[in-house]
Amino acid sequence: MTLPDPQNSQEITPPAKIPYRPLIITLLMQTLATMAAFSAPTLAPEIARDLQVDGNLIGFFVSTVYGIGIFSAVLSPDFIVKFGAVRVGQFVMLGVVAMLLIAGSGGVAALALCAFVLGSGYGATAPVSTHLLIPRTNPRVLNLVFSIRQIGVPLGGVLGALLLPVLAVSFGWRMAFYVQIIPSIILILYFQYYRTAWDADRTPTHKLFKAEGLRPLYLLRDNPVIRLLAIASFCYAGIQLCFIGFMALHLTDETGLDLVAAGQVLALYQIAGVTSRPLWGWLADKYISPIKLLGILGLVMAAAALAAGQFSESWPIWGLLLVSMIAGATASGFTGIAYGAYAFYGGKYRTEATALGSSAMFSGVLILPTSFGLLVGYLDHYWLAYGILALIATASGVMLLAAKVPAVESSGK
Repeated sequence: MTLPDPQNSQEITPPAKIPYRPLIITLLMQTLATMAAFSAPTLAPEIARDLQVDGNLIGFFVSTVYGIGIFSAVLSPDFIVKFGAVRVGQFVMLGVVAMLLIAGSGGVAALALCAFVLGSGYGATAPVSTHLLIPRTNPRVLNLVFSIRQIGVPLGGVLGALLLPVLAVSFGWRMAFYVQIIPSIILILYFQYYRTAWDADRTPTHKLFKAEGLRPLYLLRDNPVIRLLAIASFCYAGIQLCFIGFMALHLTDETGLDLVAAGQVLALYQIAGVTSRPLWGWLADKYISPIKLLGILGLVMAAAALAAGQFSESWPIWGLLLVSMIAGATASGFTGIAYGAYAFYGGKYRTEATALGSSAMFSGVLILPTSFGLLVGYLDHYWLAYGILALIATASGVMLLAAKVPAVESSGK
């Protein structure tokens, strides 16, 4: 696979091995930002009890973060060109710090405001990572590198699911938000150490909000493969956040598990997403087109959704854990190879293609979890809502498997 010259950046010869420094720092950014975003869903039972609101309304928090992220994703390549990827990454982390301070200091209105604050920077995480990683990544390990970077999403969820409920029970849910501030500030300083070297390709004279600022949308219009990926990403990401955003409530409501036990099941979901992503990336680099692999994952995701809709108090714990693991490996595990495909098929506009990918995923998260929460609240059960998710995943998987697109070439194939 031959990658074009990076747009608006210096050409960097890809190393023979994985570019560890930019990979680590972008992985940390994704982990901390995602942990902050998933804090409210993980703590939903405690927040709902304390503030006396319907816990299903937490779906609106998640949707707000990703809804605002749609716009920050599309606009971020323009800012990356002008200010540099490192500076934009620091802005992302400043938004995380502000969100955590606001969330822990108030009530329902504060939670709504902090969702807006976090979303204003969250959409830039993937474009920042792509801009830093692609010129430094050997094409033979492209999907593996992107899959490792995307581990930050389930890893942030794992940390949140394991630590935040315990902190909430011991010290209150507000403190569970506050403890995340320190590592976020440390990462801002860590970014600064590399700013001179990694932002050397920035163009300070670049004019914001000109025609090139809409390049991600032009790709959606003009590139059929990118358009296909955008449709599937919309569906898969929405399903992913339905699992994450409602699993704790679903398990406590339907199976009799307490908050800590439900958090542990949710953690296994995230762990499966963490461990599966490098595997999917390796397979996509070596043996199978990422497009086809994404189609297979969609079909397995559908089966997991059907099973989740049948959860009840009669289910053994091993059954809950198994379904959670399968759901995590598919609904949470797909994004690394998806971003790798965006970067490849986007050509010289790979940062912009990744921004479009984030925007498509966030659009799914905006619509599906909110619709899922409203449907569950209206029907007072989960099985039909999960059945609809299964239909969506099946349709997306079949579409990808039937698509006629060129395979990503690799020496390992």
